[in-house]
Amino acid sequence: MRKTVILFTVLLLLFQLQPVAAEEASNDLALAEAASSAILIERDTGEILYEKNAHEQLPPASMTKMMTLILIMEAIDDQKITLDETVRVSEHAASMGGSQIFLEAGEEMSVEDLLKGVAIASGNDASVALAERIAGSEAAFVTMMNKKAKDLGLENTRFQNPTGLPAPEHFSTGYDMAIIAKDLLKHEEITKYTSLYEDYLRKGTEDEFWLVNTNKLVKFYDGVDGLKTGYTSEAKYCLAATAKKDNMRVIAVAMGAESPKKRNQAVTQMLDYAFSQYETDLLYERNQPVTKISMIKADKDQVDVVTEDTVSILLKKGQKKSGIETSIKINQDLQLPLDKGSKVGLLEVRKDGEILSETALLIDEPLKQAGIWKLFKHSLKELVKK
Repeated sequence: MRKTVILFTVLLLLFQLQPVAAEEASNDLALAEAASSAILIERDTGEILYEKNAHEQLPPASMTKMMTLILIMEAIDDQKITLDETVRVSEHAASMGGSQIFLEAGEEMSVEDLLKGVAIASGNDASVALAERIAGSEAAFVTMMNKKAKDLGLENTRFQNPTGLPAPEHFSTGYDMAIIAKDLLKHEEITKYTSLYEDYLRKGTEDEFWLVNTNKLVKFYDGVDGLKTGYTSEAKYCLAATAKKDNMRVIAVAMGAESPKKRNQAVTQMLDYAFSQYETDLLYERNQPVTKISMIKADKDQVDVVTEDTVSILLKKGQKKSGIETSIKINQDLQLPLDKGSKVGLLEVRKDGEILSETALLIDEPLKQAGIWKLFKHSLKELVKK
């Protein structure tokens, strides 16, 4: 591959952006007073707009299932499971207490219906059934959960199950839950399920089951389309909510509230604050081509390089315009073969030389080692150039 590292630098005349420091954003704000821990972030940039005891280790209750949902969505994306395949429910999965969709041992249900059971009704039995299907056992799935947490850089999270049922050394923080929610929202189709206020399983049968969303804000707050509630006597009432208005999506997490009403009030206060004070300017869509790469020994002359995620800048409402610099950096040490979706570089957004964000760049087609005939033609072409 050519040794060019920085392919281009573009100066964009955009709104002036001052990075929003958590300490500054939290000063003089009396938000989420009913929660023992809370945090508010903008989804694309990850900027913290407000925080309160956000790094305190607490039981996350069923907010745990956001990590379960990440692994489910990744398995679907990787075609390890399909939405229409059926899963046979084990005795262990059917034995789960707490929130459930009342699965019977030996019952078969589609992945999509089990997914609804997790996303809408917070079903512990549905969570374990899918965990066993993906990893082979609940314990193996928990290992995957903790590995994913490590991959996300989460230092204050440890999972003991995919449900959030009380267990020793099962803990997280408001900040970590927000980062997990941010990663889950890369799978935009998840909101197809988390935004549903009600649905049915086994519809038309004598075992028809009515699903009602445990997150009432999807019905009563405009723009809310997820994500996950939680409750145990130890954790009290928790909620990781996301809402989108115009181009801006935010995530609000509240933990340790005394009642569902106080939990929802805390989250509503944070959402109101975000949408009244901030806006975002979208630079790149997710999966948007930004350049191409070529490798001498590859089976294709070149392939598109796309953004892994949406790229935005966060603005205080009414800020003046200024210049934002973006640059693309391609890794020099890429080795064939490369699967579709392999990380090949970074898109950096800078303000006054300071990095505001880094977004992974991926190839949107696989690159394999070229055959002998392809290599011969390429060598001949290079010889002619000389």
